[in-house]
Amino acid sequence: MNSLMNIEPPNLDDIVLAAERLHGLARKTPLLENQILNEELGFRLIIKPECLQRTGSFKFRGAYNKISQIPEKDRAQGVVAFSSGNHAQGVAAASSMFGIKSTIIMPKTAPRAKIENTRALGGDVILYDREHDDREQMGADICAKTGAIIVPPFDDPLIMAGQGTVGLEIANQTKHMGIKPDLVLIPAGGGGLVSGSAIAISELMGCDIMSVEPDDFDDTKRSLVSGSRQKIAPGASSICDALLSPTPGELTFSVNHRLLKGGLSVSDDEALSAMRTALQSFKIVVEPGGAVALAAALTGKCDVDGKVVVVVCSGGNVDPDMLARSLEA
Repeated sequence: MNSLMNIEPPNLDDIVLAAERLHGLARKTPLLENQILNEELGFRLIIKPECLQRTGSFKFRGAYNKISQIPEKDRAQGVVAFSSGNHAQGVAAASSMFGIKSTIIMPKTAPRAKIENTRALGGDVILYDREHDDREQMGADICAKTGAIIVPPFDDPLIMAGQGTVGLEIANQTKHMGIKPDLVLIPAGGGGLVSGSAIAISELMGCDIMSVEPDDFDDTKRSLVSGSRQKIAPGASSICDALLSPTPGELTFSVNHRLLKGGLSVSDDEALSAMRTALQSFKIVVEPGGAVALAAALTGKCDVDGKVVVVVCSGGNVDPDMLARSLEA
């Protein structure tokens, strides 16, 4: 893909504009807490359940913000996106709202529910093999033939601004509730959600922000330590299918390196256990990748004692067998 070194990341004004575009379309997901659980944990845990968002994850926010800004004269050629499932559904839903054809390139191993939902939302799904196919090249080939516009999963200012409305809502909601968070934990794949949210949170709240990833896909965590973008070794695997980006985004990392306190990671088993806690204590269904930040808080991956900790549960698109597995964890 082309270098983004000359493209500026969004600012708070861009995120506010995105929130205006999304008004009445994206849900303003609530903040949830469980007093009994807080007493057991020894700190105040507040959940931002983006699993309740339109299409089941935060991804609708960025997809709509990006697609809404495609000039009308260019919409007839359609859009192309590559995704393990949540971005796919967000793009398919947003595209359908504008009458735009969407082609979504998804891995064959994506959860069945995500593939079926993407098709139901109007997306034309093309499946690929993670080990042998280059999804970005496949997308580029389609664009070359049709003139379609790529809707990136994270490394784009409009996408980041849309995802940043999660952080904007956290800042506004906690202020309204009279809460001053000490720490916000946010799942990270390519880094669009955590970078966009960090822009809003750092300017409006001034608390610590940390990314959370699966142990075997801790590229953001290691990149923050080294100061340069690190890659995941071939053959790595995780049940957190939403967070399997092999390296942080160029634009997203430029923001995260500047604004995040650091990065954390959790095991697949810890993510499964957090899914169970989300269901039992908050009555919400969270997918493995959406549960990693909650897992980090529950297992004390950083200092949380006596603090106010806001956790983003980023998605809830999970197959029944994986949900059942979490209940057995």
